[in-house]
Amino acid sequence: MNKNIKISANDALEKLKAGNEEYINSQLNTADISSAVREKACKEGQAPYAVIISCSDSRVIPENIFMAGIGELFVIRVAGNVIGNHQLGSIEYAASHLGCKLIVVLGHTHCGAVDAAINHEPEGYIKLTTDEIRLAIGDETDDYRACCLNVNRSVSVIEESLDIKGEEHELKALGAVYHLEDGRVEFLY
Repeated sequence: MNKNIKISANDALEKLKAGNEEYINSQLNTADISSAVREKACKEGQAPYAVIISCSDSRVIPENIFMAGIGELFVIRVAGNVIGNHQLGSIEYAASHLGCKLIVVLGHTHCGAVDAAINHEPEGYIKLTTDEIRLAIGDETDDYRACCLNVNRSVSVIEESLDIKGEEHELKALGAVYHLEDGRVEFLY
């Protein structure tokens, strides 16, 4: 892990795809979590190659899904993978201070937050999350389509808030859906 090595958004995307393919076909996670890597990360700092904003769902573990070890991913977890100021601040930090070029919003099938936005009237703090999801999905009642709409809205919020739209920017934000059924990550372009 060399802090000076920065990879492009496209190279980071290819690395995520390869990691997910390995995950789908493996029984064990082969990512390096050794004491040597922990010690090196502590001494030299972190150099993640991608930012992943995922749902807090305990079945969605980005480091496993992409077969990533210590220091490889900058993961932000929040119910329903919604984007607010705290998430934007974390993304901005990872991009500007750590050199991450790829930002992935990772939704997932069978999302409880999406289901709550579609089928329930939550109260309390969870309503803040479901209200954000409702802004994204409108009247959509299909879970998968709602998940994709929610992911796409989060990507749009990131692009607009951090002003990274267009080909002239090194940063790339894109959406993806993790399929709980088979472990596959579907990237949305």
